[in-house]
Amino acid sequence: MRQFPPCRIVCLTEETVETLYLLGEQDRIVGVSGYAVRPPQVRREKPRVSAFISADIPKILALNPDLVLAFSDLQAAIVADLVRAGVAVHVFNQRDIAGILAMIRTLGALVGAGERAEQLATQYERRLAEVAAVARPSPKPGVYFEEWDDPMISGIGWVSELIEIAGGEDILPALRLQPSAKDRMISPDAVRDAAPDVILASWCGKKVVPDRIRQRPGWSDIPAVRNNRIVEIKSPLILQPGPAALTDGLDAIVKALWP
Repeated sequence: MRQFPPCRIVCLTEETVETLYLLGEQDRIVGVSGYAVRPPQVRREKPRVSAFISADIPKILALNPDLVLAFSDLQAAIVADLVRAGVAVHVFNQRDIAGILAMIRTLGALVGAGERAEQLATQYERRLAEVAAVARPSPKPGVYFEEWDDPMISGIGWVSELIEIAGGEDILPALRLQPSAKDRMISPDAVRDAAPDVILASWCGKKVVPDRIRQRPGWSDIPAVRNNRIVEIKSPLILQPGPAALTDGLDAIVKALWP
């Protein structure tokens, strides 16, 4: 019989790993995503059982989890196999800041740490408000966030929101409402015409090469390129919809916009 609150949890996403550590519930974790790097000790403390869209199902089952935590339709195939094997699964689907905060509160409730989760979420809400309230020079810098380079994909919802909280202006704000990467594909001309003052790039686990951005046809006149304001933000800080984005990710954006 499965136990709840669950004693043995497998986390297929990095943000749930970090959240459980922050809640002091890391002893429940028996397996993690291979991309989990926060906090640093997770790489030596917990066995890796999955990539992002693939997982070692036999290894997960051998851990006898009470609960597996997953994220979005991208992990649907993994989830389906686990459900067929009789494993309890909770799939999060947060795509904006409100969703991240709800994920923290929900995960806290799942492990019997609701009060601590509420305190953590409230702490982040307060911090976001404080950063947003800082007086910044006008006009706001226009910002293009690139999640992938080929094809070019712009930033997802929480990234766009964090840019605005940091005092910038997303040059493609309408695309933040698109949860799927394929719906956020854009043309080089769209960025060139929008003329961003700053380009932030995080190529989803691949090292950003600023020269590739500078050398795109017609981009030499973009203010961000002309003024050498192309900044890489590491994927674990900004592309995980969890605590990292609300803390170190936001700090990295602020530093890039207001050096």
